Amino acid sequence: MIKINLVTVGKLKEKYWRDAVSEYSKRLSAFCKLEMIELNEYRLSDSPSEKEILSALESEGTAMAKYTDGNGVYNIALCIEGKQISSEELSAKMEECGTRGYSTINFIIGSSFGIAQSVKKKCDLKLSMSRMTFPHQLARVVLLEQIYRGFQISNHSKYHK
Repeated sequence: MIKINLVTVGKLKEKYWRDAVSEYSKRLSAFCKLEMIELNEYRLSDSPSEKEILSALESEGTAMAKYTDGNGVYNIALCIEGKQISSEELSAKMEECGTRGYSTINFIIGSSFGIAQSVKKKCDLKLSMSRMTFPHQLARVVLLEQIYRGFQISNHSKYHK
């Protein structure tokens, strides 16, 4: 069974987001071993300089390295410059990871300032959910739904219509 990690910066504060994540986590348990990894968000001043932002991103990136480095890991960064793909393409990519011998797929969601370049360079795929901007909490829920949908597509379920 493949392992899926959601490596995220920050915690879900509102109960309704945690409930949605819990629901998809329960559904996904039939298809994968899911782990939610919530890293601490680096605290910035109210008007951070570019240097302060880059330093924060690198600190967050250092914390991510524990999960992104290693053999058998396929890393996917969610970022605005990433490629937009369909649900079917995501399903095929996850299937391909399994057949190519990857034991873990990491989906990486950074802070509101993004993901460190050092982390993006390690990623096998840069993925954009949309050209629109979403709150990071909603992005987690949408991503989990798409991962669930991907497994349903692979299993020829009626869930995906």
